[in-house]
Amino acid sequence: MDSIVRRQTLGDLLRRSAARTPQKTAVICGDVSWSYSEFNAIVDRLAAGLAERGVAKGERVAILARNSHAFAALRFALARLGAVLVPINFMLKAEEVAYILKHAGARLLATDSGFASLARAAKQLAPAVEQLIWLPSEAQSERQADMIDFAALAASTAAVPAVELNGTDLAQIVYTSGTESLPKGAMLTHDAVIWQYVSCVVDAGIAADDVTLHALPLYHCAQLDVFFGPAIYVGGTNIITAFPTPDNLLPLMAKYRITSFFAPPTVWISMLRSPLFETTDLSTLRKGYYGASIMPVEVLRELAQRLPEVRLWNLYGQTEIAPLATMLGPEDQLRKPGSCGRAVLNVETRVVDDAMADVPPGVVGEVVHRSPHLMLGYFHDDERTAAAFQGGWFHSGDLATIDEDGYITIVDRKKDMIKTGGENVASREVEEALYLIPEVSEVAVVGLPHPRWVEAVVAVVVVKSGCELTEEDVLKRATAKLASFKTPKRVVFVDALPKNPSGKLLKRQLREMHAGLFTEM
Repeated sequence: MDSIVRRQTLGDLLRRSAARTPQKTAVICGDVSWSYSEFNAIVDRLAAGLAERGVAKGERVAILARNSHAFAALRFALARLGAVLVPINFMLKAEEVAYILKHAGARLLATDSGFASLARAAKQLAPAVEQLIWLPSEAQSERQADMIDFAALAASTAAVPAVELNGTDLAQIVYTSGTESLPKGAMLTHDAVIWQYVSCVVDAGIAADDVTLHALPLYHCAQLDVFFGPAIYVGGTNIITAFPTPDNLLPLMAKYRITSFFAPPTVWISMLRSPLFETTDLSTLRKGYYGASIMPVEVLRELAQRLPEVRLWNLYGQTEIAPLATMLGPEDQLRKPGSCGRAVLNVETRVVDDAMADVPPGVVGEVVHRSPHLMLGYFHDDERTAAAFQGGWFHSGDLATIDEDGYITIVDRKKDMIKTGGENVASREVEEALYLIPEVSEVAVVGLPHPRWVEAVVAVVVVKSGCELTEEDVLKRATAKLASFKTPKRVVFVDALPKNPSGKLLKRQLREMHAGLFTEM
């Protein structure tokens, strides 16, 4: 009985919000609008329907789908049953999806019309997956006849089974991007995720009167657990869309009088460059959040100028910490430009050297954390779990400096640090210098193999529409701002930078695409 009366799990949060504000709008997606009471009831019926299909506590259920009301409902229905959510990046190939399905031991895979073919192909490679669940999406889509219908599951009249569940039980396994090796499955409990929600509410200002637009993929823990989950926790209104493009985002912001929005810098930049930006009513927007990569300081200043009423937060973290770790608040955006701030409420963060000693201000070290947000470990991977928690701290793999006030500035991922001619070059420092060039829309700096320098600094540049820029122009202006060893050896112009659905730059892809640049000389 004690476990029931004191229980705090993800499934309980929605029930409590529905009890507080039953008639308030909880979710809008396309033509679907649910009050908190309706959302809670649908989640209960869906949980009952899944239980009738054999889904029980500890069962891993994967989702390969774009954002939708159905995705949101399935997330909470699984939590009610004590089942484990396994969200999958829909940009992966069938073989990569199948690896996650097999590694996680998923028996069911939910998908939508857009990824039905990919889901079927992955299922063929992962025989343990017995059935596919079809999720309706934001736009009208054709139901897949060979799949379990979401609507049929959510029409169940059975009771939700009683489940012995508490905060230490596993809520989700979220797989990392696998940039350095095979993807790792970060095991996150209900406690870890909810403690992280508390940090988001307190430090990121998530509030009940927010009308939040959720446009980045819900399979990624940033949108799912820094914004959508905490918004449900406090009882906010949530507009869900699957398409983070300016032509979709800006009209939605005006239509629903959005007050709160999160996107990585690439999406904010795309909105600033859109012809719609100047004609869209953004007068209700008050809270702007960014993360996933560093916001160029020049873009930060442009946002402050063009959206003066919007308060900005920089949120930094990673999957393994559920994912929020540090925050730079509105008052510090221009006072500490480029910083990711300080640890949030329930996190302790340090910047250390290889001997785990705190580095002095200005010296580069690795970011490490202690927090109840943290994962239990990597699923079926004791070796990499032990390495990640070596010395009693979680090792982020991010390199940073810390200043006298305790503000942290990420320098690079360890794998993105460029070692050229015996010198270390932080790609981010070079990118910041190149963003000062008015004609530059976006830039990514990578290290490429070089016969003399081992690695050479290379800038990959997207030029603003209607502007012209030459390699000579870029190098001349870079030389005025950077030491010679930091100045790019080459500039490559492209129409767009490769990004994942969360807007994160795929530098590994750039390195692969341009690996032969200096052998072609």
